[in-house]
Amino acid sequence: MKKFFEDLKKDVKFKSAGPGKKLTEDTSSNSKPARSDCNARQNRRPPSEGAQMAGAAALARIEHQQRPKVHTSQDAIRIQVKKELEAEAVAEKEKAATAEGSKVPVKDPACFSVSGVYFTCPLTGATLSKSEREVHIKEAILMRFEEDPVEASVMMVHTFNKDKEKVKAAVEIISKYVENICKNPTEEKYRKVRVSNKVFQEKVRCVEGSREFLQALGFISIMLPVDGQEEEEEFLVLPEASPDALELMKEQRDRLQRGEPVRAKLDRQPRAFRPSPHAQQFELPPEFYNLTAEELRKEQQQRSELVEKNAMLRTKAMREKEEQRERKKYNYTLLRVRLPDGNLLQGTFYAWDRLPVLFEFVRESLVDGWQPFELIAPGGQKLQESEEVSFAESNLVPAALITFAWDAAVQADIAAAGGQSQSLLKPQLLETIGTLS
Repeated sequence: MKKFFEDLKKDVKFKSAGPGKKLTEDTSSNSKPARSDCNARQNRRPPSEGAQMAGAAALARIEHQQRPKVHTSQDAIRIQVKKELEAEAVAEKEKAATAEGSKVPVKDPACFSVSGVYFTCPLTGATLSKSEREVHIKEAILMRFEEDPVEASVMMVHTFNKDKEKVKAAVEIISKYVENICKNPTEEKYRKVRVSNKVFQEKVRCVEGSREFLQALGFISIMLPVDGQEEEEEFLVLPEASPDALELMKEQRDRLQRGEPVRAKLDRQPRAFRPSPHAQQFELPPEFYNLTAEELRKEQQQRSELVEKNAMLRTKAMREKEEQRERKKYNYTLLRVRLPDGNLLQGTFYAWDRLPVLFEFVRESLVDGWQPFELIAPGGQKLQESEEVSFAESNLVPAALITFAWDAAVQADIAAAGGQSQSLLKPQLLETIGTLS
């Protein structure tokens, strides 16, 4: 707009300069009209004060209406931020709407057949939930340093590190350190480990617990000079040891080599229930499933199509492959055993546990566990204790009701000898017997 007014002013000045002329024309003949035109301009009066005010107001009005708004950098930032916030709000609403549509209905915990999946810490005996077990075990291992630093560091090496290959490499190098020291007890070079050494950095230091184990053996951290360097470097140095100390070091190395990860043990939560028509009804908590909420929702939809799938012509191999894929959805299984007196014995197991685990669980729950018995699957198949078959492979996941039966021949012998039937379950289970709802 400013340029527009400048051009307008130039045009007015150009027109007020009078008629044009050629450069070859005689200027004397035109001098008079020029003077008269100059006199005319001199005789013009300036605009009145009212005209000036009106012109200024008109100019301001034109500029206010036509000049586009120019955004500063801060204005642009505010506008961009506002747009992004509005877009995020819209996206959040859409995400919430999608999650609401895919949400699996949350059930009352009181209606579950079991309250959850729990574990027992082998170091403290504490009962832990799935989310608590890892942190608790780490804390328990660290607390054992005051009592036995070698055992605690061995536990650290094998428990805190998930990469077994890295653990194996670190154990081999540390074992080599010990072997060289024991073979050459007076050689100082074998009793020093340079911390900046490439092998130590890449194979040992990266494994949690490895440095703690070396310190438990007696290595101490010392800053020592290095040839060709001005600054000192850190070394782990083992003071010269006696023959007895060297023998002890070999035993500690063997403990490191035999070390195993400390894992929380699955709490089977054995429970007894009175006879119930609801024995075959199971309501399992989310921990039993190896699925996300979205996957569970899809599974519910797929179950509605099961009838149509069964009506399709499929080969045996196709059915077995599909069943195997279905079994992988579960981490745990809840098994109930119906006893001859009608009472029920319930326990939680890993889906990949083997059949002998179930037989041992039942045997430990009986008063007369020494007597031979049989377990029959829901389809009438007799389970074999000698078979190393998982519950998933036996179609006993995620839950199943199994029938218990005494060996008929043994029972006939007991009856012939005048024996009387006693309570099957141990008293501690009967003291807390419950009722299925």
